[in-house]
Amino acid sequence: MPWSGDLHGHRCLSCQKRPTRLDWADSWGHYRGPLERVLHAYKFERHDFLSDELSELLVELVYRHDDSFDAVIAVPMHASKLRRRGYNQSELLARGLSRRIGVPFRADLMTRLVDREPQSTLPRSARAGNVRGAFAASRAAAGLSLLLVDDIATTGETLRACARALRRQRAATICALTIARA
Repeated sequence: MPWSGDLHGHRCLSCQKRPTRLDWADSWGHYRGPLERVLHAYKFERHDFLSDELSELLVELVYRHDDSFDAVIAVPMHASKLRRRGYNQSELLARGLSRRIGVPFRADLMTRLVDREPQSTLPRSARAGNVRGAFAASRAAAGLSLLLVDDIATTGETLRACARALRRQRAATICALTIARA
């Protein structure tokens, strides 16, 4: 969550209580109003053609943090859900960002093991349990500096679960970008 002052290196109270295991996380905007409607159409109404414009929004965030990465990765989607939807919106964002910043996209570093209820349909109290054990990371993540991309962060539980899996495989750095946060 943002701070009202320049307190670089400080964490909000929520992150102090439940660390994300991310080195940093940032979002382009807030999930409300027009941005909420655009992201809803992008995710649920087959507006995948918006991925190039949306990934462009993330470029400024990467340069703001002035970090270098070995790979860009996306929050993975379970194969059955991918077949139903036809595309992984987070992967489209990650691939677009990868091209723009000249860092390779790696689809082989994370896998979604189980297909569970969508996070957006669950109350906050059920979201951590819903993604617990849902992701696995490859041993190839060891020692890498990774930029994890998703479309929306509400409670941060999906990013937290992905980071947990990557840390188990000894990723060196894990940072996350989303288009919007709740």
